Amino acid sequence: MSIQQFLLALRARFGAFALVLVATVLVATVASLLLPKSYKATVSLLVDAKDEQSLSNVLRPLLLPQERLSYMQTQMDIITSKKVARKVVQDLKLAENPLTRAAVDGEAGGGGSIEDQIVESLLNKLKVEPSQSNVIQASFSSPDPRFSALVANAFAKAYIDTMLELRVEPTRQAAAWFDEQLKTLRANLEDAQAKLTEYHQRQGIVSADERSDVESTRLGLLSDQVARAQEQTFQWNSREQQARTFLKQGRSPDRLPDVLDNPFIQKLKTDLLHGEARLRELASQYGANHPQYQRQVSENQSLREKLDSEMRKVVAGVESSARQSRQREAELVKALAAHRARLLELKESRNELTVLRRNVESAERAYDTAMQRSVVSQVDSRASQTNVTVLNQAFVPGAPSHPKVVLNIVLSVLVGTMLGIGIVILLEMFDRRVRSPNDLENGWNVPMLAVLNIWQPAENRLLSGPSGAGPALPSPG
Repeated sequence: MSIQQFLLALRARFGAFALVLVATVLVATVASLLLPKSYKATVSLLVDAKDEQSLSNVLRPLLLPQERLSYMQTQMDIITSKKVARKVVQDLKLAENPLTRAAVDGEAGGGGSIEDQIVESLLNKLKVEPSQSNVIQASFSSPDPRFSALVANAFAKAYIDTMLELRVEPTRQAAAWFDEQLKTLRANLEDAQAKLTEYHQRQGIVSADERSDVESTRLGLLSDQVARAQEQTFQWNSREQQARTFLKQGRSPDRLPDVLDNPFIQKLKTDLLHGEARLRELASQYGANHPQYQRQVSENQSLREKLDSEMRKVVAGVESSARQSRQREAELVKALAAHRARLLELKESRNELTVLRRNVESAERAYDTAMQRSVVSQVDSRASQTNVTVLNQAFVPGAPSHPKVVLNIVLSVLVGTMLGIGIVILLEMFDRRVRSPNDLENGWNVPMLAVLNIWQPAENRLLSGPSGAGPALPSPG
């Protein structure tokens, strides 16, 4: 069917179309007027993720967008929970209201306790909607406008009280639990500190770090002393070996470096040389038997004996110094080994001391963390408000929210128009009429013989003259 054919059919069957449209609009209007009226009261709640009365806000970072959506959804679930609805029933004493009991009995059929039935009824009529901000809209609908506003505000109050209860009660239990844990942690800390103090007293440790530094310094000094002693021992051993070699070879020790470097021996040698020269001078002047000559011989002999004695002392001194140097080296080596053993022992004891210190530090960290959490729990358990605020209270609505008469009439006009068009199309399908020449050309493949004009009445004449031919067929429609 083309648009032209549809318009011709609609004009021809406009009566049926109008009848369906008027009937639809009339039924919708009557139904809208007869339906029970429902009044909706809305309360606005501002939910802030930040809690001003909680110390945990300092430790908790800002919420991410996904966390914020999850948090807002959680708040909506709390508002629509049976716990909040039951608090509303208890606050308004709806279970004791005979009108509410009768209405609920009529709705639920009397199943379950009356309080549970009222809770289910309130939740069915409650609607919670989020927004792009932190505001939640809670709406309650009922036939009584005052009751709608009363229940909406009661839901807001019950939600705030429930939030405070959900926040305070767990923190009270956590605070009590932390108090018990603090006793154990304090005992562990005191025990670890007592073990550390006892170890200090037993080992005579004033400062482990200073003691370790002092011992390390001493070890370095001993190592230097041992090195110098070994060098001196090597030198004295060389001088002793040289002196023994001179003596074994029967050579005079006056060529030894220690003898040559001795100023007293050199003075004796000088005196002996002067004595020999004096003796030769006296021998040439007075002869060998002269008393002065004999006295000079005696003096020279005394100088020789003294010189030999001093050289032997020098050789003996070299041997004694070499022996003392070896002995000192051995003592220093022994002291170095003992000090190394002492330092190793100190390191082992320091490892034990480190373990004791770590135990004390771990106990302190655990105690400080538990103390901090306990303080936070104590403060949170004494909170008197939540992070939820009533932004706009619910007021008594002046007009019903349901049914919407104007909207229903507009929709009924649209529905009636569609039904009327459908009826016209159905009638045209079951009772097809020829309404234009195109209907014959398109519908049947036959030649068109003539086109009839619109039928007009004969003006009370039974037969018309030749000049006024009448229609052969009645007018369609």
